[in-house]
Amino acid sequence: MKISEAFNLNRTQSELDFVDIDISGDLPLFLDPFFLGLRKDKWSIESTLILRSFFQEVINRIRDNQIDEAKLLFEHLEEPNTTCLGMSQGQPKGRGVGPSNADDVFDNIIGSQAIQTGLLQDLEDTVLFVRNFGKDKLSDMTTNIIKKQLIIYTQTQCRLHGIIMRQDVPTGFYWSRQNMRWEQELDEMLVVRGRVILLVPKGIVSFSKKYTAEQYYNKFILEFMQNEHLTMNSALVQERKNGVRFVTKKSIKEQNPFSKDFLADFTRRHGTVLGNFKLSTKDESLTNQELPSSIGTDVNEIKNRLINELNSIESGNNGATKFHRLITAVLEFLFYPKLLYPTLEREIHDGRKRIDLTFDNAAESGIFFRLGENMHLHCPYIMIECKNYTADLSNPEFDQLSGRFSPGRGRVGFLICRTVSNSEVFIDRARDTYRDNRGLIVPLVDSDIITMLNNYDNWNDNFIDSFLSDKIRQIAIN
Repeated sequence: MKISEAFNLNRTQSELDFVDIDISGDLPLFLDPFFLGLRKDKWSIESTLILRSFFQEVINRIRDNQIDEAKLLFEHLEEPNTTCLGMSQGQPKGRGVGPSNADDVFDNIIGSQAIQTGLLQDLEDTVLFVRNFGKDKLSDMTTNIIKKQLIIYTQTQCRLHGIIMRQDVPTGFYWSRQNMRWEQELDEMLVVRGRVILLVPKGIVSFSKKYTAEQYYNKFILEFMQNEHLTMNSALVQERKNGVRFVTKKSIKEQNPFSKDFLADFTRRHGTVLGNFKLSTKDESLTNQELPSSIGTDVNEIKNRLINELNSIESGNNGATKFHRLITAVLEFLFYPKLLYPTLEREIHDGRKRIDLTFDNAAESGIFFRLGENMHLHCPYIMIECKNYTADLSNPEFDQLSGRFSPGRGRVGFLICRTVSNSEVFIDRARDTYRDNRGLIVPLVDSDIITMLNNYDNWNDNFIDSFLSDKIRQIAIN
């Protein structure tokens, strides 16, 4: 049973920020620190810093010849069964670095040429250079190290979707980069059928087919060596009847068979190849999201259902909660992965005010990127106010949202309501806010939401980007 089914969320994966796991068995996806390091939202940056602080502490102790002390850092890398990710059959068990094989993993790291030569810098590089260390162990190590971040994320998502959590549950050990040690505590946790569950953002999981030792070897190292042999005119160079010279990968493999020690030795001598591999993998990963928003679902079916749901919600107080949760699902569906980590009613000003909804802005292209880059509107967060009113919005609603802008939170938000009797006045209120240098408020109504949904394309967001750009241009220029 999936999380969405267990708690009657009535949402597909495309409308949820977290991986909609099946709690009865593992999903063959992996928490990927490489993907995590690509994200620009605050949660992901902090998680990456935690990973790096742990791994750097391991490296420091090894280089200071504090081998026993370094080995102690592995004692809390237990096999997690909280995320339901990985390759276990049946009931999730975890296949990571636990008491049974922590010594072997540590010994392999110690014995790796990469650690001895200083080549091993990032946790994800262990899958390239450390023997008997693959995507499953890397995923489970990452889960343990950033467990506190996953707890925070789970709490946020549960509050967003109205899922009840249990108080004073032991967290298990997690790594504290502030104190540089393993810590544990009692916290508010999601417990399903007597088992603690940690939700994972869908943007940091992958099928782990890109950042692998095999991909690095076959695609980058062998192709580099082919060019080298051609340049040197070595004995491996052959010539076709038309005079074209070539070198086969098979002939290079026979002389340089795949091994992680070979990868480390080669990389030590040709460091630029690893840099090219990382850059290429990053660009490909940003272009082709491994877990698309519509995975396992029919996009047109989702669009039609969201539109029908919107049309069925009655304006006024009785439908306010439904409207708010629907808009959250719509924005997740339309804007992932540029907007991430939806958070409900974030408190500001010591709890005196609340923002209906915020998304972290992780865009590296498109309108949410250009707002900061071209219009110089600082917007690490996009703030959302949902008003299920029967009457038109007026200045107090615009002032309410603009009053929540700040240098830290940013100065961009959406004010979403059902309909307006005078669209020009609606835009004029947003224009006044912008001209007074109080930030950018983009007003949207049901018809705008329906237009974007009708024109949504999972592989091409040009229409929605242009639609929002036109709205913003109408406010900022006219």
